[in-house]
Amino acid sequence: MAEATRLRKRTIEDLDIASRRVFIRVDFNVPIVDGKITDDTRIRASLPTIRYALTRNATVILASHLGRPRGHRCDALTLRPVAARLSELLKRPVKFAEETIGASAQRIIADTKPGNVVLLENLRFHKGEETNAPEFAEALADLADIYVNDAFGAAHRAHASTEGITQYFNEVGIGLLMAAELNYLGRVLDDPERPFVALIGGAKVSSKIDVIHNLVERADTLLIGGAMAYTFLKELGLPVGQSLVENELLETARHIMSRVKTRDISFELPVDHVVTFKTDGSGANEVLEVDNPAIGNRLGVDIGPKTVEHYSSILAGASTVVWNGPMGIFETDVFANGTKGVATAVAAVSGTTIVGGGDSIAAIAGLGVKDHISHISTGGGASLEFLGGRTLPGVAAIPDRLADKSV
Repeated sequence: MAEATRLRKRTIEDLDIASRRVFIRVDFNVPIVDGKITDDTRIRASLPTIRYALTRNATVILASHLGRPRGHRCDALTLRPVAARLSELLKRPVKFAEETIGASAQRIIADTKPGNVVLLENLRFHKGEETNAPEFAEALADLADIYVNDAFGAAHRAHASTEGITQYFNEVGIGLLMAAELNYLGRVLDDPERPFVALIGGAKVSSKIDVIHNLVERADTLLIGGAMAYTFLKELGLPVGQSLVENELLETARHIMSRVKTRDISFELPVDHVVTFKTDGSGANEVLEVDNPAIGNRLGVDIGPKTVEHYSSILAGASTVVWNGPMGIFETDVFANGTKGVATAVAAVSGTTIVGGGDSIAAIAGLGVKDHISHISTGGGASLEFLGGRTLPGVAAIPDRLADKSV
């Protein structure tokens, strides 16, 4: 089970990395437009691990994927801009290796003195990365003495650099970012401070069905927003107009709501919503109660002000909050009020708050309240799978602190 990983995995702090070559798998899968990084959050998130290794005079070898080049070299997906940005953040030179494996990469690393950093080219330029090819994993392992996985965002993939590589090292561990992710998310699954409120949004029930099922067994209250709410609303017989509904999951929605009743927990759906004909915000919109048939052929695009107020009042009394997914079409400003409203409420919670998902994080960042959130997960799909109770291959490959590593 995912919860068994919390606080038990061997970390970089448990390893003797002083003056040794440390291969750190990071998640530098950042957005780049015209060669410029538009959001360096994931780079910044790994800085504590990198700096820790540097203070131990290690030779730091960083590896990451970027985009989906599907095993072919692609100039638009080179990590060279990342090396430049990382150098700025670390305030020291970062060598960039044009190759990921082989003699060229080995030569650059050999010429790098302890206490310095090398960033390898995009792992996914090689087909062996995503196929978890043993020969590629071994070639990566040949570059270093110790392996550290700090890429929680890639931990749900059994790839060469996250899973296969570990069998070629005697000493492996997780980085400080990975440890923080497992600590916070694991605490939610293991022993959350109560009341525990889960706020789940986004477009589809299908994308978060495992999370909802798992949290129904653990949370005290589930707040549902976004387009996924309409599958539940339709199952309840309420008018949904042209709103997004996954008809094939109506029975699943019924089962979830039945389980909620059995557990006697609170399961909250929107009480009002913003409806319109045009999702780009160019047309007229109106706020209606969710039971109002005046929705007609329009569709719901955001939770309404009464729902924001109701959800905010519940969040105010929470000791633990997990939020993943927007409350509406957040990309369109006029339909972002619901997401911004709950973001403000989450930021005001005095207990533990964990936020994941790009739009949720964007809302927190846009309001300037990131510092008020206990933990912002960089995991994306990995955090969803972890909260859904699944084992993450990149985590399972790392031994527990008291376990022996067999190679």
